[in-house]
This record gives sequence, C-alpha cells and structure tokens, in this order.
Amino acid sequence: MAKGRQNSETSDFEAVLRGAGLRITRQRRVILAILAEGGDHPDALALFRRAARQDPTISLSTVYRTMKVLEEKGAIQRHTFEGGPARFEHVDSQHHDHLIDLDTGAVIEFRSDRIERLQEEIAKELGYEIVSHRLELYGRRRKD
Repeated sequence: MAKGRQNSETSDFEAVLRGAGLRITRQRRVILAILAEGGDHPDALALFRRAARQDPTISLSTVYRTMKVLEEKGAIQRHTFEGGPARFEHVDSQHHDHLIDLDTGAVIEFRSDRIERLQEEIAKELGYEIVSHRLELYGRRRKD
C-alpha cells in the first residue's frame, strides 16, 4: 500500500475514534497504522502481535476496544469465516468477494462482474432487489 494512502487511512481511523470520544493514544496510533498498512484480513490476535512488536505496552483489550469502535462506526468490517476467528478489513468503496483457503487460512479477494450480474438476475426473477450481499467461497488448491 502506498505510504500516502496509509497515512490517509490512519487519519480517517483516528477521526472515527475521536468522533466516538476516544483519545488517540500512542498504542492506538500503532494499531491504526498496522490496520492501514495491511492488505490482509487480520484477526484481533494477529493485530495485537504485530502491534506488541512495535510497542510492548499495548494490551489485547486495547486492540479489541479499538476494533469494536471502528466496526460500530462503519470504518472496518468484521468477517467470521467458517471455522476461524473474526477477521477485519477496511470498508472500501469497491465491492469484492472472498475465497478462503481452507488449508492456509489465506483470504483472497476477488471481483467478478459475471457473478454480480447473475445475482442481480436471480434476485429480479424472484421479485427482489439486492440491498447487500456477501459471497464467501471455501476451497483448497487443486493438485493437478
């Protein structure tokens, strides 16, 4: 991720926390920077471990509280993928879906216009308009 975008996302996260009445402590700045720089979908424990390497005074409860407020305010999205802990990602303007590797736990983001059109078509045939949706595929690498 570009450094400018990281700084912008960190500032956005800070504004959300301030708006919720939380102080922006050194520990929270570390957590927000890690969240902004990552292109992955970390769980709270992974965030805590990364943050503790930079600042050993960070507590797991600070990570949980910070993530809870960001989620409540719509800045991040919580995913509970089958069989795993809750994981987090930025809320961005570009919709995407997820493929979860059952062997490694890797989360691969993808977008398919064909899938989006098919979902709209199915909903329309059934007399519905899609308000929101989430598609998660679970798989293993083929051993061809």
